[in-house]
Amino acid sequence: MNQIMTANSLKDVSRKYCPRFGQLAVEMGFITESQLKEALASQIHDELSGHGHRLLGTILFDNDWMSGAQIDQVLNALAQKMRGEEC
Repeated sequence: MNQIMTANSLKDVSRKYCPRFGQLAVEMGFITESQLKEALASQIHDELSGHGHRLLGTILFDNDWMSGAQIDQVLNALAQKMRGEEC
């Protein structure tokens, strides 16, 4: 039960104080949670196999899961949230 409470607490803190690109993309309805998980797994795989860091938006775009306009919308929303709150 404590692990669930901790995970939920961390999720709440993240939403309130420092939203992430993928989280916002899901909340805005541009991608599914499943697509986000797959993109994050690709990002980690790239890094661990020495191919360097690819931005999440790039991975989502390369998989045709998000358009450039949608990426811009998420980035603008992220910038607005970060201006209003400390991250």
